[in-house]
Amino acid sequence: MKKITIILGFLLAQNTIAFFPMPNMPKLPELPMFGDFNPNQLRTNFNKFSNSEPDFARERRVISQIEEAVMDGDVEYLPLKRGRKVFTIYMESETDKPKGGVIILHNRGQHANWDDTIKPLRTGLTEKGWHTLSVQMPVLGKEAKYYDYVPIFPYSYERIDAALDFYKEKGITNIVLIAHGCGAHMAMGYIEKYSDNKFKGFVGIGMGATDYKQKLVNGFPLYKMTVPILDIFAEQDFAGVRKMAKYRDGLIKQAGNKKSAQVIIENADHYYKSEGAVKHLTDKVAIWLNAL
Repeated sequence: MKKITIILGFLLAQNTIAFFPMPNMPKLPELPMFGDFNPNQLRTNFNKFSNSEPDFARERRVISQIEEAVMDGDVEYLPLKRGRKVFTIYMESETDKPKGGVIILHNRGQHANWDDTIKPLRTGLTEKGWHTLSVQMPVLGKEAKYYDYVPIFPYSYERIDAALDFYKEKGITNIVLIAHGCGAHMAMGYIEKYSDNKFKGFVGIGMGATDYKQKLVNGFPLYKMTVPILDIFAEQDFAGVRKMAKYRDGLIKQAGNKKSAQVIIENADHYYKSEGAVKHLTDKVAIWLNAL
């Protein structure tokens, strides 16, 4: 009788797997040649260190220009490997009972105190009950495009880890990762490599932004994430972001977290420059965060 029970249990488990299959990443099409460059090399070497590295000299110049302009929050230099440090801006919650901390990753070509999106987001969320830590991400030259940035994604991961350690030292464990544009690409690469188990939620703003004739190198690991996901983008966002919205939504639904959502910000573009757009963005993000 015991043997029969074991066999039936095994068959039931097999049938359960058949009806509820493990999530599989939808296969992305092969990338077309980009001039004389084959971007499939980027896919083969994705999340691996290569001969490419960030422009550290330019990063230092950017920081020297913005550091003294930081009026809201405190500049914190967090330790990295090889004796380097990363520039961040920390701001404490303005409420009596903080809900947790957010790590904010900026878009490509911008910085941790970018006026159009990042600064309003990092300051606005403190009014909603969250500590914020805006992290300077690796940069390249002004003419660099999406394909140029893909090989340096791994350099962003130790910066994310440094931000996590910063909150850990403060005893803050309810941590949500928020990333915009290329910062979202870097966040997705981190989660692809290390999972999402160090976060309580993820907010992707304008996910999927690339450049003209440059296709997404690696798919979104949204389908295998366990934490709640907010996929938020602008009504007039880049075409690639809008066109991939249904694809991303399908991956999020595949993950199955009931608190996940996809939200469109009306009357806004990728940079949220129009009047009231970034406030609307911040309000929507805060409402979702506070419902976790």
